[in-house]
Amino acid sequence: MTAPALVVPLTATHADEVIAIYQAGIDEGNATFETAAPTWEQFDAAKMPEHRFAAVDATGRVLGWVAAGRVSDRCAYAGVVEHSVYVHPDARGRGVASALLKALIASTEAAGIWTIQSGIFPENAASLAVHERAGFRVIGTRERIGRHHGAWRDVMLVERRSPVVS
Repeated sequence: MTAPALVVPLTATHADEVIAIYQAGIDEGNATFETAAPTWEQFDAAKMPEHRFAAVDATGRVLGWVAAGRVSDRCAYAGVVEHSVYVHPDARGRGVASALLKALIASTEAAGIWTIQSGIFPENAASLAVHERAGFRVIGTRERIGRHHGAWRDVMLVERRSPVVS
Protein backbone atom coordinates (compact mmCIF):
# COMPACT_ATOMS: atom_id res chain seq x y z
CA MET A 1 0.00 0.00 0.00
CA THR A 2 1.36 3.41 -0.93
CA ALA A 3 1.51 6.05 1.79
CA PRO A 4 -0.95 8.90 1.29
CA ALA A 5 0.24 12.14 -0.20
CA LEU A 6 0.76 15.22 1.93
CA VAL A 7 -1.04 18.29 0.56
CA VAL A 8 0.93 21.51 0.97
CA PRO A 9 0.69 25.05 -0.41
CA LEU A 10 2.07 25.13 -3.94
CA THR A 11 5.04 27.49 -4.15
CA ALA A 12 7.89 28.33 -6.48
CA THR A 13 9.91 25.49 -4.95
CA HIS A 14 7.55 23.12 -6.77
CA ALA A 15 7.73 25.00 -10.08
CA ASP A 16 9.73 22.58 -12.23
CA GLU A 17 7.72 19.52 -11.19
CA VAL A 18 4.38 21.34 -11.51
CA ILE A 19 5.18 22.49 -15.04
CA ALA A 20 6.43 19.00 -15.99
CA ILE A 21 3.20 17.40 -14.71
CA TYR A 22 1.21 20.02 -16.62
CA GLN A 23 3.14 19.19 -19.81
CA ALA A 24 2.58 15.45 -19.28
CA GLY A 25 -1.17 16.10 -19.13
CA ILE A 26 -0.98 18.21 -22.28
CA ASP A 27 0.99 15.50 -24.08
CA GLU A 28 -1.67 12.89 -23.29
CA GLY A 29 -4.21 14.95 -25.25
CA ASN A 30 -7.31 14.94 -23.02
CA ALA A 31 -6.48 17.51 -20.36
CA THR A 32 -6.58 20.92 -22.03
CA PHE A 33 -6.65 22.84 -25.28
CA GLU A 34 -3.16 24.11 -24.43
CA THR A 35 -0.34 22.66 -26.51
CA ALA A 36 2.53 23.73 -24.25
CA ALA A 37 2.75 24.32 -20.54
CA PRO A 38 3.20 27.91 -19.41
CA THR A 39 6.36 29.18 -17.83
CA TRP A 40 6.38 29.28 -14.04
CA GLU A 41 6.04 33.06 -14.23
CA GLN A 42 2.90 32.78 -16.37
CA PHE A 43 1.45 30.08 -14.13
CA ASP A 44 2.23 32.05 -10.98
CA ALA A 45 0.61 35.21 -12.35
CA ALA A 46 -2.59 33.39 -13.40
CA LYS A 47 -3.23 31.32 -10.27
CA MET A 48 -4.37 32.62 -6.90
CA PRO A 49 -1.63 31.81 -4.34
CA GLU A 50 -4.11 31.04 -1.57
CA HIS A 51 -5.91 28.47 -3.73
CA ARG A 52 -3.13 26.31 -5.10
CA PHE A 53 -1.76 23.14 -3.59
CA ALA A 54 0.76 20.42 -4.33
CA ALA A 55 0.49 16.80 -3.26
CA VAL A 56 3.92 15.49 -2.31
CA ASP A 57 5.21 12.10 -1.24
CA ALA A 58 7.46 11.40 1.75
CA THR A 59 10.53 12.50 -0.22
CA GLY A 60 8.94 15.80 -1.27
CA ARG A 61 8.36 14.69 -4.88
CA VAL A 62 5.31 16.42 -6.40
CA LEU A 63 2.62 13.88 -7.29
CA GLY A 64 0.05 16.39 -8.47
CA TRP A 65 -1.27 19.90 -8.14
CA VAL A 66 -4.47 21.93 -8.09
CA ALA A 67 -4.80 25.65 -8.69
CA ALA A 68 -7.57 28.16 -9.21
CA GLY A 69 -7.83 31.50 -10.92
CA ARG A 70 -10.52 34.14 -11.06
CA VAL A 71 -13.06 33.80 -13.85
CA SER A 72 -13.60 37.55 -14.03
CA ASP A 73 -12.53 40.83 -12.43
CA ARG A 74 -16.19 41.90 -12.28
CA CYS A 75 -17.39 42.11 -8.67
CA ALA A 76 -20.44 39.94 -9.39
CA TYR A 77 -18.06 37.01 -9.98
CA ALA A 78 -15.89 37.55 -6.90
CA GLY A 79 -17.01 34.19 -5.52
CA VAL A 80 -16.38 32.14 -8.65
CA VAL A 81 -13.09 30.51 -9.60
CA GLU A 82 -11.97 28.14 -12.31
CA HIS A 83 -9.58 25.39 -11.38
CA SER A 84 -7.28 22.78 -12.87
CA VAL A 85 -6.05 19.59 -11.24
CA TYR A 86 -3.25 17.44 -12.65
CA VAL A 87 -1.70 14.24 -11.32
CA HIS A 88 1.62 12.72 -12.39
CA PRO A 89 0.93 9.63 -14.53
CA ASP A 90 2.80 7.42 -12.03
CA ALA A 91 0.67 8.66 -9.12
CA ARG A 92 -2.78 8.13 -10.58
CA GLY A 93 -5.31 5.92 -8.83
CA ARG A 94 -3.92 6.71 -5.37
CA GLY A 95 -6.37 9.41 -4.25
CA VAL A 96 -4.07 12.32 -5.12
CA ALA A 97 -6.68 14.27 -7.11
CA SER A 98 -9.29 13.70 -4.40
CA ALA A 99 -6.95 15.03 -1.71
CA LEU A 100 -6.10 18.06 -3.83
CA LEU A 101 -9.75 18.85 -4.56
CA LYS A 102 -10.56 18.53 -0.85
CA ALA A 103 -7.85 21.11 -0.04
CA LEU A 104 -9.10 23.44 -2.76
CA ILE A 105 -12.69 23.19 -1.55
CA ALA A 106 -11.62 23.97 2.02
CA SER A 107 -9.55 26.99 1.01
CA THR A 108 -12.18 28.44 -1.31
CA GLU A 109 -15.01 28.02 1.18
CA ALA A 110 -12.90 29.64 3.90
CA ALA A 111 -12.42 32.58 1.53
CA GLY A 112 -16.15 32.94 0.79
CA ILE A 113 -15.99 31.49 -2.72
CA TRP A 114 -19.31 29.90 -3.64
CA THR A 115 -18.53 28.27 -6.99
CA ILE A 116 -15.58 26.29 -8.32
CA GLN A 117 -15.85 25.46 -12.01
CA SER A 118 -13.86 23.77 -14.73
CA GLY A 119 -14.11 22.51 -18.28
CA ILE A 120 -13.29 18.84 -18.87
CA PHE A 121 -13.09 16.92 -22.13
CA PRO A 122 -15.79 14.20 -22.15
CA GLU A 123 -13.11 11.62 -22.95
CA ASN A 124 -11.41 12.33 -19.60
CA ALA A 125 -13.60 9.89 -17.66
CA ALA A 126 -11.23 9.71 -14.69
CA SER A 127 -11.37 13.47 -14.16
CA LEU A 128 -15.14 13.54 -14.48
CA ALA A 129 -15.43 10.72 -11.92
CA VAL A 130 -13.12 12.32 -9.34
CA HIS A 131 -14.94 15.62 -9.70
CA GLU A 132 -18.31 13.93 -9.21
CA ARG A 133 -17.03 12.25 -6.03
CA ALA A 134 -15.88 15.69 -4.80
CA GLY A 135 -19.37 17.15 -5.21
CA PHE A 136 -19.11 18.66 -8.68
CA ARG A 137 -21.93 18.29 -11.18
CA VAL A 138 -22.01 18.55 -14.95
CA ILE A 139 -24.03 21.61 -15.85
CA GLY A 140 -23.74 21.25 -19.60
CA THR A 141 -21.71 20.34 -22.63
CA ARG A 142 -20.17 23.03 -24.77
CA GLU A 143 -20.26 21.29 -28.14
CA ARG A 144 -17.50 21.88 -30.67
CA ILE A 145 -16.22 24.73 -28.50
CA GLY A 146 -12.70 24.63 -29.88
CA ARG A 147 -10.26 22.91 -32.18
CA HIS A 148 -7.58 20.72 -30.69
CA HIS A 149 -4.94 19.29 -33.01
CA GLY A 150 -7.22 19.96 -35.96
CA ALA A 151 -10.35 18.33 -34.52
CA TRP A 152 -13.39 19.91 -32.91
CA ARG A 153 -13.67 19.09 -29.20
CA ASP A 154 -16.53 19.28 -26.75
CA VAL A 155 -16.02 20.42 -23.17
CA MET A 156 -18.20 19.47 -20.23
CA LEU A 157 -18.67 22.35 -17.83
CA VAL A 158 -18.60 21.19 -14.21
CA GLU A 159 -19.18 23.18 -11.06
CA ARG A 160 -19.34 22.75 -7.34
CA ARG A 161 -21.62 25.12 -5.46
CA SER A 162 -20.66 25.49 -1.83
CA PRO A 163 -23.32 24.37 0.62
CA VAL A 164 -21.83 26.63 3.31
CA VAL A 165 -21.12 29.89 1.46
CA SER A 166 -24.22 31.90 0.68
